Parts: sequence; structure tokens; C-alpha cells
Amino acid sequence: MRGSRTEYIHWIQDVPDQKAIVAQYCRYTGEIKTGKNIKQMVNRALQFAMSDPKGPVYLVGAREAMEEDLDPYHLEQGHWHPVEPSALTQGAVESIAKTLVEAKEPLLISGYSGRNHAAVPELVKLTEMVKGLRVLDTGGSDMCFPADNRASLGVRYGVDTSIETADVILVVDCDVPWINTQCHPKKDAKIIHIDIDPLKQQMPVFYLAAMARYRADSCTAFKQLHTYINGNEELSKKVSTYDDRWENLEKQHKKRLEIINHIARPGDDGNYNVSYLTACVRKAVPKDTIFCIEAVTNTAFVADQIQASIPGSWINCGGGGLGWSGGGALGVKMATDAEGEKKFVCQIVGDGTFLFSVPGSVYWISQRYKIPVLTIILNNKGWNAPRKSLLLVHPDGLGSKVSNEELNISFTPTPDYAGIAKAAAGHNLWAEHASTAKELNELLPKAVEAVMNGMGAVLDAHLDGPQGKYGGGKAALVG
Repeated sequence: MRGSRTEYIHWIQDVPDQKAIVAQYCRYTGEIKTGKNIKQMVNRALQFAMSDPKGPVYLVGAREAMEEDLDPYHLEQGHWHPVEPSALTQGAVESIAKTLVEAKEPLLISGYSGRNHAAVPELVKLTEMVKGLRVLDTGGSDMCFPADNRASLGVRYGVDTSIETADVILVVDCDVPWINTQCHPKKDAKIIHIDIDPLKQQMPVFYLAAMARYRADSCTAFKQLHTYINGNEELSKKVSTYDDRWENLEKQHKKRLEIINHIARPGDDGNYNVSYLTACVRKAVPKDTIFCIEAVTNTAFVADQIQASIPGSWINCGGGGLGWSGGGALGVKMATDAEGEKKFVCQIVGDGTFLFSVPGSVYWISQRYKIPVLTIILNNKGWNAPRKSLLLVHPDGLGSKVSNEELNISFTPTPDYAGIAKAAAGHNLWAEHASTAKELNELLPKAVEAVMNGMGAVLDAHLDGPQGKYGGGKAALVG
């Protein structure tokens, strides 16, 4: 039979259920058993991929089925659209709107509503309608709310004082609004949950003490809410008296930005921290740059300095999977080029996650297919996330009293990260190390220029000094 086994490995690599390997991470998996309905199988998979909650799909086919001869046939592609977005019921709109307007300290927490770029301006309109409503972005995947808006509380991972003081919390498209062992709402807070997947059907454990939960599209819901409030005489009259809350938000936002700016300074010894580095990057790259962020324990500091304000300009991983940003940045660049926008793409990645990204493949592909991106490596000499995880459970345990070297999470002496990338690209890559603030300011413009001219660039940024880091004290990469 055509397609039957022809090589040794065809016996060894066969498994009873190949799709089960990835099924837990997919929206849909299927097996192609015949070519006669192949178009239907592919279209069904694409419907799952493109209908909320969107996600990966996986199809597998045996060699025999893939070699099958077919009679040509036609499908009407207009019948295979994704499922249309769902809306809140009228009763839900009225109840939520009234609760928000009557709240003294309302808070909205989001995580991935920004995947739909149209949702961002609709949420802005809602905060402008309900003056005093603040937005906490948990950075689940895309930027959900512009950082330059007075209602923004920035990006935080489930821990913020606003969660503890709010009397009404609207959770929208968010997987982890707060971490109960570290931070949680007060007991009498009213919690409302709107999500495209409010039950989190692929999470074994998930619960919010919500007074109401709704399955709805966030963009549609935001628009419904601000439209209803604006058209309701009683509610619109009430929010018109909230000018003092609007002014207070401006003062609080200004104070927050002053603090953020203050910590973005080089040390007296000429070294620099992640805040100063990211502030310099933000100033050096084009304003409409798309940032692919895999900064792990430094994410909040990076977010504070990037201050993303354009929908789609901040992309994070929506789930687990360290090492995604290398290939992810290339994919983002290819997508923006395919759309004719040709945006500048900047990857900011931790040193450990840089290694997880398989840089040998990433930078060969980047050079081979001419996909120039800027990579900033946050070199802090190792994995700090495991230490943080340890301390959250055993703050006074034996592990808290030993060094990173003793915990085997130190990279000292570090690999030549920039050299790894340059070697993979056949030396057709701009690659440097920045040990001091002076070197950083000299090298960043050159890195940006290289990318603008069509060549990828990798900058190994030595956070808090060059000690124990490859190339420490030298700005140029030899070779």
C-alpha cells in the first residue's frame, strides 16, 4: 500500500495516540483517517483555532491516509467562519453598570482582553465614563490598557494594593487576577467576572468568589456598558459628579510615573539596573515598536518603563512555556511585514529563557530568511525565579541562607550569549555586550540602526555590573 512503512524509524517512532501528546494544550485535536473529508477536517480545526477562546489545534494523519488519491471537490468557504462574539444580556448590562457607577473605589482587572485590539479603546471609553475606575493589567498576553492613561495601574502579577482596597472589582478576561496567599480582596468586596471562558475549563482548579459571572466577549461588553451608562439618565447624571475622582486619578498617575522615572537611573559606580536599561531601550526604538517580553521576574520593572500605550505593542506569553520569545519575535516580525506595516520588533528576554529559546535555531532562521529583530538579554547571572519560588514557601528555610551557586541556579561565569547568536547567524548579526551605562548608551543606537538596516541585533546587557559575566568590561564582541 502506498504510504506504508519504508524506513526503519517508521516502526520505532510510532505511538498509539500521537495527538494525546499535545491534546492538553490544544483547543482541538483530530486524526485524519481519510482524505475524502480533509477539507472539512482542516476547516473544523481552523474554526476552533479562530473562535474564542482561541488557541492551537492539532491534526495528525497516517502516511497511508496522506497518500490517498482524491477526486477534486469544492467547499463553500463562506460556511466556515469562526463563531461570532457573544454579548452580555440586557439584565447583566444594567446590573453591572449600576454596580460600577455606585462603587466608591471600583477596579477592573484584565489579562488578555487586549488580544482584540479594538477592546482597548472601548475600555478607555468605559474608564472615561465611570470616572474613578482604575485598570490593573496582569500582562496575560497583550497590552489591555494604555499605560499613559490616568486610570492605569500598570502591569502586576496578582499582587497590588488596589486589589485589597477596592469595593467593586470587575474581572475581565483574566486567568489569575490575584494570588490569595499574597493578596486578596476584602471580604465585602463585590466581584463580577466577565470572560470568554469564565469556568476556565482547561484549568483543574479555578475559583473566584464572584457575585455574578458571565460568558461574553470583552470588547462587546465594554461597549455595551459605556453606551448604556451614557444613555441612562440616572447613571449619567451620577457619574457627572465624579470630577474630583477624575482629578485624583491624574495626581496618582503622575506620582506613580515620577517614582518609575526615579528608579531608572544608573548607579554611582556606572552600572545600571533593569529599569534604567529598559528606559533607554524605550527611548532608542521607534514609538510604534512591538515588544515581545519574556523578562520573568523582571516583567513588572520592564512594563513600568516600556509604558505600552498602542494596542498590540506589548506581547507576553499567555501561558507556561519559557523560551517562546525567540521564535515568537520572529513570527511577530513576519506577521507585521506580511500586513505591510513592517514594524520594529524588540525582544526583551532573561538570560535563562534566552537559552531555552534554542538560539542556535532562532538566529540561523533570522539570518536565513532575513527577519531582523532586536534582542535585549537581561543578564543577571542566572535563574532568579527558582529562588523567589523557594522563598515564597520557605522564607526561612535552608535554601534562603545559601548562595545561587549553592542552589545551582547561578550561570557564573556566564555563556557568551551574544556570541552564541552571532555564530548561529554565520556572523551576519550585530552582537555586543554592555557592561556599564556608558557602554549601553553608546551601543543601543548602533543596535537599533543595524535592525533598521535589515540585520538582526543582540545586546547582552550586564545588569548591576560586569562581574562574572562574559565580556565584562569590554563593549565589543571579538570576531
